[in-house]
Amino acid sequence: MDLCNLKDIKALLARHGFHFSKSMGQNFLIESWVPQQIAEASGAGPGVGVIEVGPGIGPLTVQLAQRADKVAAVELDKSLLPILSETLADFPNAEVIPGDVMKLDLRALAESHLAGLTPMVCANLPYNITTPVITSFLEAGCFSAITVMIQREVARRICAAPGSSDYGAFSVFCQYYAETELLFDVPPECFLPAPKVTSAVVRLVPRKTPPQTLVDDKTFFRVVKAAFAQRRKTLLNSLSSSGGYSKDLLRSVLAECGLEETIRGERLGIDAFAELAFRLQSNSKQS
Repeated sequence: MDLCNLKDIKALLARHGFHFSKSMGQNFLIESWVPQQIAEASGAGPGVGVIEVGPGIGPLTVQLAQRADKVAAVELDKSLLPILSETLADFPNAEVIPGDVMKLDLRALAESHLAGLTPMVCANLPYNITTPVITSFLEAGCFSAITVMIQREVARRICAAPGSSDYGAFSVFCQYYAETELLFDVPPECFLPAPKVTSAVVRLVPRKTPPQTLVDDKTFFRVVKAAFAQRRKTLLNSLSSSGGYSKDLLRSVLAECGLEETIRGERLGIDAFAELAFRLQSNSKQS
């Protein structure tokens, strides 16, 4: 059975009485090159264990199982479980875990199901949970790499450079915890049903050490969050209204950092945010 062949897919789904769920954001792959390239890009191989989210009928699962020692695929839709039992029957190293990935302890999941292996993530993520799931995987702090297919708009945000229109708080968050790379686009016609947007595959390799050591993470992200809370405002006004800093303090600190009062948060990279947060913290203690 070809899990990316439209005729085989329709026959499989009809045999099991399966119906697509819009609320779960289900879009099944119908082009075999896509799961092959995603699995290849993930780095899955001997000694590796992979967490997959939303396996669908299993085309990416199969590609990962052919490369990695173990695949643990989390599936929320119970109606897909008997289908996966059939399509993964030849892959004893592929385990399906019924459940909601948003409610699971990801570190514990990796420790219990991928014991003794290098854990990584590879998935075709449902669009409606993309940001919180990626956040959870990064915060788990135990994965060697995270390779996911997501909405292209979000993928561009993850990899965006300072000063670009796509750059924002989520860009800073992802790039703070990982090195990011946009790999390739996947057009709508590669899915059943076809989504209204283009997808893209992005790879995040978590950093072993933080990219800055001037301030703690909480202080750093407090400033980042406030800086992007009102994108149209200047950094001075946004930090004042959303961060609770006085404008006099902000003017002084911006000058110390060599930043114009008219600059916006989207112009700052991680190093600049770290210096800004450090000086705000230091000056706030003195005042």
